[in-house]
Amino acid sequence: MPSLYFEDLDEGQTRELGTFTLSRDEIMEFAGRFDPQPIHVDEEAAEASVFGGLIASGWHTASACMRLIVDGLLIDAASMGAIGVDELRWTAPVRPGQTITVRNEVLETRESESRDDRGYVRNRTVGVNEEGEEVVSMVGVNIIGKRDA
Repeated sequence: MPSLYFEDLDEGQTRELGTFTLSRDEIMEFAGRFDPQPIHVDEEAAEASVFGGLIASGWHTASACMRLIVDGLLIDAASMGAIGVDELRWTAPVRPGQTITVRNEVLETRESESRDDRGYVRNRTVGVNEEGEEVVSMVGVNIIGKRDA
């Protein structure tokens, strides 16, 4: 049974969702399957690149954030899915062993005009490394059920 409903989410509300750290092996395994660019799978090529070393795929970083969004927000919510991600940015590389802290902010809430049982929550999720540098951000819209619908 959900404990978080549309009515519980207010514009400006923030949540700390937790942290993740990607190891060298995790970075190379994910990239080998889904994004096998040399900067993600070949340490020598990555060293010679503009990044000066191995970095995580942006898709891997976004996936790790998604896990924290589920664990820290959606698992307790009356989630009815999402309509998409309006914006996804990889603003700095994520290197092996870096710890990324993820937080979420509700940007806007609006009731559905066609269905009384739900509302739409536009939110921004940001990941920041130990130096305080933003490494990833995404803006999405979730469909959240209403409590008494």
